[in-house]
Amino acid sequence: MPSEIVIKCSKAIVEKGWNIAFAESASAGRMSAEFSMTEDSGKILRGGIVCYEVFVKEQLLNVPHSFIEKHTPESAEVTQILAQQASKIFNSKITVAITGLTTPGGSETIEKPVGTIFIYIITPDKKTNHQEVFNGSPEEIILQAIDKTAELIIESL
Repeated sequence: MPSEIVIKCSKAIVEKGWNIAFAESASAGRMSAEFSMTEDSGKILRGGIVCYEVFVKEQLLNVPHSFIEKHTPESAEVTQILAQQASKIFNSKITVAITGLTTPGGSETIEKPVGTIFIYIITPDKKTNHQEVFNGSPEEIILQAIDKTAELIIESL
C-alpha cells in the first residue's frame, strides 16, 4: 500500500493532467512500484528504468564514464543527467531520478554516509535538486526517500 503522500502526489499529478517517469538507481524500481499501486497509476505512470549498476547508467542513459568517475555513481551530478536522459526517453511531464547509498560499500565517505540519497526532479516549470541523509534499514531509507520525492513533486506543481 503506498503512503498517504504518494497517493496525494498521484492525485495532484492527475489534476495537472501530467504524467511521471523514473530513472531509479538506489530504489531499484520501488518508486515506480509505489506509484503503480495508487488508484490513479493508469492516468499518470509512464514507466521507469532501473539503472542500479554503472554499466546501465552509461549504456542505457548515456552518462559518460569519465563523468561517473569524477562524481561517483551516487552523486547530485549523475542524478541530474539520469533525470535529463530519462526525460527524453519517456517524454514525461515529470521525471524523477534517484541515486544514493542504502548499504555500506559504495562511494560512501564521511561527507556522504550510508543513507545519503540524491533526487533530481524535472517538471515543465521547475528543476529540483535535493540531497538528504535518511536513517534506517535499506528499505526504510528508500521509503523515506519516496515520500520525500512525493512531497517535493507536490511543492513543484
